[in-house]
Amino acid sequence: MNTVLLDFNTRAQEVNDYFIFLEGLIKQTTKLAVADSAGQYQIQSLNPELAKTLKANGLLLLYNLVESTMRNAIVAIFDELKNQAISFDQLKPKIKMIVLQNLKNRAAEKIHLEINQISTDIITATLERKELFSGNVDAKLIKEIAEKYGFSYQTDFAKTKNGQNLVVIKRNRNDLTHGDKSFEEVGRDQTIEDLLKIKEEVIEYLRQILENIKTYLDNQEYLDVTTGIP
Repeated sequence: MNTVLLDFNTRAQEVNDYFIFLEGLIKQTTKLAVADSAGQYQIQSLNPELAKTLKANGLLLLYNLVESTMRNAIVAIFDELKNQAISFDQLKPKIKMIVLQNLKNRAAEKIHLEINQISTDIITATLERKELFSGNVDAKLIKEIAEKYGFSYQTDFAKTKNGQNLVVIKRNRNDLTHGDKSFEEVGRDQTIEDLLKIKEEVIEYLRQILENIKTYLDNQEYLDVTTGIP
């Protein structure tokens, strides 16, 4: 989980750097210098249409952060189960259901070589990282995932708005990816102030969710304490 947190911090800083640069361009505290045919540099303001495209691109960066963070977090849970040699019988019922659903979705010929001790190997062998998410991550889905695995989805509302802006990011990401809206259309609807606020809330929300998952793993809250199995 420490690796996941380090990766998140790196990606979050990349997003922060982009928005700092974009804010400077829009507010003209950062200038564009364009060379003319004689090699002389002329200072130019940011084209308003290009600004819309750059703002829309910022939403794509944010969604990429959201989905990659949650994918890495789920993989980290399974890695922890493997590292701790947790058996299927030790898991909480809801997590058993996740494993069984994963097994249903995997072809036997693709996983049989990965399984030596079925009680432990079946947990991680059936996970398909690439199929975890596909443009569908928002706060509602994260809450559903938290309830299935048993980690907390509670965050500091004053700082995170409980991730309510993730649905805005997801919707715009899908509009752009599927070609339903142009970058200019999406960027037109957002001011740089709006985007900076959304960015801060989303990064803090993800950070707190990751901390919740770390606590969950540290306390082995994935275990079914009613079974009496050590």
